[in-house]
Amino acid sequence: MAQGARGGSGDLFDAALAERLAARGPLADRMRPKTLDGIVGQRHLLGPGAALRTLIEADRLSSVILWGPAGTGKTTLARVIAATTSRAFVSLSAVSAGVKDVREVIEGARRRLGEHGQGTILFLDEVHRFNKAQQDALLPAVEDGTLTLIGATTENPYFEVNAPLLSRSTLFRLERIETVDVRALLERAVTVEQASADDDAIDLLADRAGGDARAALTALEVALALSPDGRVTVTQAESALSTRMQRYGRDDHYDVVSAFIKSIRGSDVDAGLFWLARMLEAGEDPRFIARRLVILASEDVGMADPRGLVVADAAATAVEFVGLPEAALNLAHAVVYLGTAPKSNRVYIALARAQADVRQLPPGEVPIHLRDASYRAAASLGHGQGYEYPHDDPRGWVPQEYRPASAAGRRYYEPSAHGEESEIGERMTTLGRQAAAEAAAEAAAPAPRRADS
Repeated sequence: MAQGARGGSGDLFDAALAERLAARGPLADRMRPKTLDGIVGQRHLLGPGAALRTLIEADRLSSVILWGPAGTGKTTLARVIAATTSRAFVSLSAVSAGVKDVREVIEGARRRLGEHGQGTILFLDEVHRFNKAQQDALLPAVEDGTLTLIGATTENPYFEVNAPLLSRSTLFRLERIETVDVRALLERAVTVEQASADDDAIDLLADRAGGDARAALTALEVALALSPDGRVTVTQAESALSTRMQRYGRDDHYDVVSAFIKSIRGSDVDAGLFWLARMLEAGEDPRFIARRLVILASEDVGMADPRGLVVADAAATAVEFVGLPEAALNLAHAVVYLGTAPKSNRVYIALARAQADVRQLPPGEVPIHLRDASYRAAASLGHGQGYEYPHDDPRGWVPQEYRPASAAGRRYYEPSAHGEESEIGERMTTLGRQAAAEAAAEAAAPAPRRADS
């Protein structure tokens, strides 16, 4: 639901509510700064002369998308803007708002602009949760200037926000808050709470926050509640941090799995295990992890160690059969095996080359000696005539054309010199030489005499 614009009959109620929340709300909310100077971090956006700060201070902010990890100050920044702008400020949560709410906000903005000449800023928290219909309803008002949009999201807006809406907004990326800034914020909070904390406890909370100011303040609040005398020690800090479950958004999901795959591809087993642990701790679906390992086994290990696919497939089966938490061992087993295996992407390259030819070359007919000869009329059509059965040859193979003329002679798979693939390359070279020798001998043989010559 929409939170009303500043001004109007709700002011007294809003003020009383704000006062009670300020006294009883979570520490992270009570520590929320009221001015730009009170915001920690984000110097690239809010430092002296920075673009976003200049626009806010001049009250000339156009539609923007604030994109960044949780706890980096997106909502705080929106509230500071609300406190400084001369425009009406309306807040919606994409979690609970619908198209009807959006239309009501737009209608109010039009009435406000027409009757009082006052513009309206709409803060839309978790804008990525708005579906296409909701975003489409918002677009005309943003486009004609009826509304100035401030959207906040933890997800990559290029994936989650409609391209037309994104193109009419300026994108500002908020970074994780540096540890030194988190530490300063924690020290300020301890003072506000009229408590005390050991330096090593503050250091621990700041280091483990991961650049998330809200998480750091929440952990401090828990630590204070655990302290019998209002002094936070490392023991209380550790206990508070143990209650925090690691989570990440969809954007981080793609980044973490990318780091996971690239670590194994790069044969850094410890890095692969780190990212595996990170994903499991964050609640990632183990079946997704297993699928990625099965793909990697063929894409990045391939024929350099054909058993890699067997190990990855076994881990995927174990995930279904055993389940977590025990199946984490099976996934770790696969990570260690694939990480230490010799690497080759030649299977991936070979398939890509073959697919390119299939798409670009004339389709060509199946050679007649390879066609299905199992049905009654096939012989009369010539199907199978001239086919040589490899098992009838002492060598177990015969050189014959297996592709249509348009693709004959094209080379797709070229083995690398890594692991078992080097042996495959030697076998292919031997077969190729034998085939070339037989072709040369056949070409050099005299043509059979015709009966009528």
